Amino acid sequence: MPGLSNIQTQVQSQTQVQTLSPQQVLEARLLELNTLELEEHVRTELGDNPTLESGPQESPEQDTDDGAGDDADQYENESYDDSNRDDWDDDDDDWYDRGQGGSGNPVADIPLADTRSFYDILYEQLREQDLTPRQMKIALYIIGSIDNDGILDKDLQAISDDLAFYHDTDASVDEIEQVLKVIQEFDPAGIGARNLQECLLIQIRRKPDSKCKEYQERVISTMFDEFTHKRWDKIAARLELSREDTDAVIAELIKLNPRPGSSLGETVGHSRQHIVPDFLLDTYDDEIHFTLNNSNIPQLHISREYSDMLENQIKGGNSSQRDAAIYIKSKLDKARGFIQALKQREQTMTRTMQAIIDLQRPFFLEGDETLLKPMILKDVAERTGYDISTISRVTSGKYVQTGFGTFPLKAFFTDGVKTQGGEEVSVKEIHRLLREATDAEDHDNPLTDEQLSDMLAERGYKVARRTVAKYREQIGIPVARMRKS
Repeated sequence: MPGLSNIQTQVQSQTQVQTLSPQQVLEARLLELNTLELEEHVRTELGDNPTLESGPQESPEQDTDDGAGDDADQYENESYDDSNRDDWDDDDDDWYDRGQGGSGNPVADIPLADTRSFYDILYEQLREQDLTPRQMKIALYIIGSIDNDGILDKDLQAISDDLAFYHDTDASVDEIEQVLKVIQEFDPAGIGARNLQECLLIQIRRKPDSKCKEYQERVISTMFDEFTHKRWDKIAARLELSREDTDAVIAELIKLNPRPGSSLGETVGHSRQHIVPDFLLDTYDDEIHFTLNNSNIPQLHISREYSDMLENQIKGGNSSQRDAAIYIKSKLDKARGFIQALKQREQTMTRTMQAIIDLQRPFFLEGDETLLKPMILKDVAERTGYDISTISRVTSGKYVQTGFGTFPLKAFFTDGVKTQGGEEVSVKEIHRLLREATDAEDHDNPLTDEQLSDMLAERGYKVARRTVAKYREQIGIPVARMRKS
């Protein structure tokens, strides 16, 4: 029948969507902070919430608002329910006296150099840009995501999600990309590139215009696979150049820096930053002890003055007292939630660090990196009962000070390689062997990835050529042609 195609129908469907409570979001945010960031965040919260106080609590008596809070519910549109707060007890209000870290241990500041850090140089260039506060916030997050080589190894969509979830900034991928292009104009050339190809193109485009520059850009843009596999004859044929002219183009390309951040780091890079460890670890005989480095973070407790004030306002009953009671109670609830989130953070951090120690005990006793066992986030997650994403937050940007030096927690996560005998060893051992082999090689005839793979096979490690290339890049060893003197 005519017109049937225009009939609209409604279909009802049921879907299940998981949402995080404000308390869970707060706990996730605090978990991402390192020691210095947490200290700053706690002091900010102290300034924003008058019901929070620092220092030891004057009296050990129970807060007088414990019962008053139930009466105040009559003034709110929604009921107040603290049943999901893991049975808070009287000690929770003044809990944040930093049990392990607050016992008089000095904060371990490790000044590794008096030079500017890798990030300092990028921040200085960022301050010279004419950006809006919103763009500046995005730019700061992008810079914080750049790795030691100067490469942005985080997907733009992931950055967008992180900004929305952790920083309350709803930024589109296009908006983030526009800010990224600003950062890619910084020095050294290639900073902020998302891969090697983009890194090389950024450097080429900074060069003065010339015919050679045009050929270089064409090679990297359209013949990148041929370039990485050294198929010079194919490149010469496609460029329609003589082999001599092609060699001149290739010679200029080889001069480009595939790791711009690393070259900067040799003088003022990541490895020489001022680091405050999040954990302090000591060994006595065969025992390993560690504490959270929280002694410089203010002690927190609920203000008794505001607790008493809430009780008095509830006993009043007029309109102004009712509004005051609602305001005070909301601040007290937020203060309790913040203290509980700090408590949860310490528990999560402690359990995660203990699991890492248990899994990598030989290393923490001896300090020998070759003793590190293969370990991934899933191993720690299974041992602690936490989600993998939680373990990732705990270990990102956190450091532990040991008797053998200060290490990022991420350094203890390594892939495994099986020997011909079936034994699984850490990739760190492969890294060590690759360093030894390339340090001792003939620099006029450096070892190829295939030769390095054969060398490992002779020592009992079956590692494919492509895997060797990956491990070589992880420890900053250039390809053979770039190691040739």
